[in-house]
Amino acid sequence: MNQLSRSLRTLQFFSLGGLISTSIVFLAPQSGYSVQKDSVSPTNPKEIVDEVWQVVNRNYVDSTFHHTDWQATRRQLLSKNYTSKKQAYNAIRAALKTLGDPYTRFLDPNEFAQLNAETSGELSGIGVKLGMDKKTKALTVIEPVENSPAFKAGLRTGDRILGIDGKLTQGMDAEKATSLIRGTAGTTVKLKIARQGQKNFDVAINRAVIHISNVKSALKQEGNNRIGYIRLSGFDAHASDEVRQAIQTLSAQKAQGFILDLRGNPGGLLDAAINISRLWLHTGDIVRTVDRDSQDERIAADQTAVTQLPLTVLVDGNSASSSEILAGALKDNQRATVVGTKTFGKAAVQGVHPLPDGSGVNVTVAHYYTPKGTDINKKGIIPDVAIALTKAEAKKLAENPKLVASPSDPQYLQAVRTVSKQIQAYKPFSNVTFMSMDRSVAGTQPSWK
Repeated sequence: MNQLSRSLRTLQFFSLGGLISTSIVFLAPQSGYSVQKDSVSPTNPKEIVDEVWQVVNRNYVDSTFHHTDWQATRRQLLSKNYTSKKQAYNAIRAALKTLGDPYTRFLDPNEFAQLNAETSGELSGIGVKLGMDKKTKALTVIEPVENSPAFKAGLRTGDRILGIDGKLTQGMDAEKATSLIRGTAGTTVKLKIARQGQKNFDVAINRAVIHISNVKSALKQEGNNRIGYIRLSGFDAHASDEVRQAIQTLSAQKAQGFILDLRGNPGGLLDAAINISRLWLHTGDIVRTVDRDSQDERIAADQTAVTQLPLTVLVDGNSASSSEILAGALKDNQRATVVGTKTFGKAAVQGVHPLPDGSGVNVTVAHYYTPKGTDINKKGIIPDVAIALTKAEAKKLAENPKLVASPSDPQYLQAVRTVSKQIQAYKPFSNVTFMSMDRSVAGTQPSWK
């Protein structure tokens, strides 16, 4: 068993994230989340400091620790007396900064709770996406999540939140608003709302456990072709099941090919990237990881693909990490044509270690390479068909998300042209077994009815 495999056993879960999504869901992690038990006292800041040092010492991918004396770092950290957790957290962050790795980072309890919520896909809160109005600087509802408490309470896109439990939001930053709005399922938050054409009003909303889907799909009639469009915005614990369901639903609707949109997707769980790759890829390598001892592990498809239909993948400069694992696997195995612009270029795997006080540390434990052995770190994946948005086009789509994957979206239109050519040239493979949710279906080609 190599070092990477050992790390998988000692760390609670793997993440390939590290970017911050531009669309923030103001919710709290599900109550009852249990962290790994250690002998460290959560009330002793110095012991938390040492635990972080130990985690990095055991697992960090670079055994030279960026050419620093990591033992001397420990002595320096333990020579100080910490009168508060804040002091200890600042010392940890300063020590990690010497590694020169933006993805190895300390997460305070709020940040760690948010990461856990994003990767688990199970959240507790009111279910509303918020943003800051550029002109008025007001906290504004971007969208209430369908069937969430906020949705049922009648919150609408464009509503301005003036107060949260009696505290005015004027001048309040997003982080503060997050901490006030989120909370444990079953509790209540009171919001003061301003809505155009109405008097200001108060609304009390009961928080609940909510599943936030990162998958949206639709069957699109583009000319003579029926195209299954799937947009994946993150790789959480539910993503692979949701993509599988989307593929099956669109296939049942007689889709002739697919567009998988990974634009703006910052990454997430490694397992999700692997499992989603296997939905499309019947055979071939998916990714190769290399740990601090130069031990490598190849992860391959396992003959459980659910479709062989033509596939085009959309990417951009914000497609990172798990998105690049997926796009790289499909590109290198010639399973899909990649359209868009060069991806972000993050080729590092992080292990996330929870700490007893509710904080955590994100540690780079391996580097990864595409199936053909390409190192994409700081280089990204180069699309097969390059097409960029102008500033005006990007601004238009950002301000009106409903225009994404429409005639107003030039990258989507190029993806349509690309997959349409694939559909015309498509010939089904023989002797392939396709897996449904509950049984395998053998045959040369699915029979759509």
